[in-house]
Amino acid sequence: MSIRTISTQPFLDQKPGTSGLRKKVSAFQKPHYLENFVQAIFNSINAPKGAMLVLGGDGRYYNRPAIQVILKMASANGFGKILVGQGGILSTPAASCVIRKYKTFGGIILSASHNPGGPDGDFGIKFNSSNGGPATETVTEAIFSASKIIGQYQLLDTPDVELDTIGTSKLGDMIVEVIDPVSDYAELMESLFDFAAIRNLLAGDFRIKFDAMHAVTGPYAAEILQYRLGAPAESLMNAVPLEDFGGGHPDPNLTYAPELVKTMYADNAPDFGAASDGDGDRNMILGKQFFVTPSDSLAILAANASLVPAYKGGLAGVARSMPTSAAVDRVARAMNIPCFETPTGWKFFGNLMDAGKVTLCGEESFGTGSNHVREKDGLWAVLFWLNIIAARDQSVEAIVREHWAHFGRNVYSRYDYEGLPVEDAQGVMRHLQASFQSLAGANFGKYTVKLCDDFSYTDPVDGSVSNGQGIRIIFTDDSRIIVRLSGTGTEGATLRIYLEAYDPEVANHHLDAQQALAELIQVALKITELKQRTGREEPTVIT
Repeated sequence: MSIRTISTQPFLDQKPGTSGLRKKVSAFQKPHYLENFVQAIFNSINAPKGAMLVLGGDGRYYNRPAIQVILKMASANGFGKILVGQGGILSTPAASCVIRKYKTFGGIILSASHNPGGPDGDFGIKFNSSNGGPATETVTEAIFSASKIIGQYQLLDTPDVELDTIGTSKLGDMIVEVIDPVSDYAELMESLFDFAAIRNLLAGDFRIKFDAMHAVTGPYAAEILQYRLGAPAESLMNAVPLEDFGGGHPDPNLTYAPELVKTMYADNAPDFGAASDGDGDRNMILGKQFFVTPSDSLAILAANASLVPAYKGGLAGVARSMPTSAAVDRVARAMNIPCFETPTGWKFFGNLMDAGKVTLCGEESFGTGSNHVREKDGLWAVLFWLNIIAARDQSVEAIVREHWAHFGRNVYSRYDYEGLPVEDAQGVMRHLQASFQSLAGANFGKYTVKLCDDFSYTDPVDGSVSNGQGIRIIFTDDSRIIVRLSGTGTEGATLRIYLEAYDPEVANHHLDAQQALAELIQVALKITELKQRTGREEPTVIT
């Protein structure tokens, strides 16, 4: 074995987005592209010689070849030990769990989350710090800076490592330990929730359906829901991970999980339905013929946290991303705990959790989590819901409607316009920014604009400032229209419009969200001039 130093030229498009670098598989397959970014990580994180890392991914196409490259580069760069998931598999929350449990220097996670996979699909890579969470903006900026000046990388010249057998081997001077990707995470879940109560619930006539979407959570759901909690095997759908996610789009929402939605809206629907995404950090929750918005889900978890063993002592605080509805804010006020509004991106929650300021947090993009790890966590949310249902002995719909009756309903929807020409999407944003002054105080039917701005966040822990985080149009009745460009796509631009209206009247709570928001939707289309500027008549996805 020998270390090779390979000359290279920088790629100028390796700026990490909301959670790492995501590109088409074909981009990562270009000579030196993956290696450049990995070396930029190693050049930026100041790891001591002999440091230990965690490595794994969601099993999508190119996962295995990338892991072999990273292992050889890690050895050449002086790392002492790598914990890698068997078969190259580790869900994102499981990777965070392993980083924290074994106190490693950090980890490299290979995933493009909810983006499609396969040879023509997407691939991604990100560095997680020693707290188990995504790298801070300071670190990602350092990685990007390093990628722009890189001239060489180091690689151990050696055969590939056997990834399918649990055990230890040597790669040069570095130890490679292939670990069970599920066991540490499953043990953590069992320490948080009342598994006995959930087992009793599932032993009765309560039926569940979990859709793993042929993504990474299949083995985790089988171990926890089926083997530890006793759910019948037929409770699991699409539980075998596939490199192309079975040709599907592993994004757990009403559009991209049609098989589960059809099952849950059938006459003989199960009592509870859920889905998770490509890397296991997102969740969708359904009852019989009933959809729970992620914003409502976060609020309901917070309001019922005392029913779950790990949280019965109370919550330090809660946090939500700015586009997420203010439903959890109302719960926080009632519980007399702080509620933080952050930019989109889980890394912003990490500082708050590390400082002990929050316990639960969530984003409207189907991500919820707590301080048990430093990533959002799909199966954790599913188990939290099952624990609440077991404790309250109520249906999903009854729990939600009772919550609305007590706190009021934050009616909420999100319109995604995917694959827009970048210039068209940016044109909408520039138009809105130029309209701030004329919008102030403007009337649109029953809505009067109280405030419009480009959201800026000052981190209460480290004082860092994040500007340009999304345009807010807030009305005098606290209804909101939020417009922002997504940082998770790899092709064109994704423009998202978030709509929210508060309604305390129980008599209106039966209304479908699109019906209840109909007038606000038209206001949003008028203010943004979206149809005129993009030519799009309809959104790609409505949630």
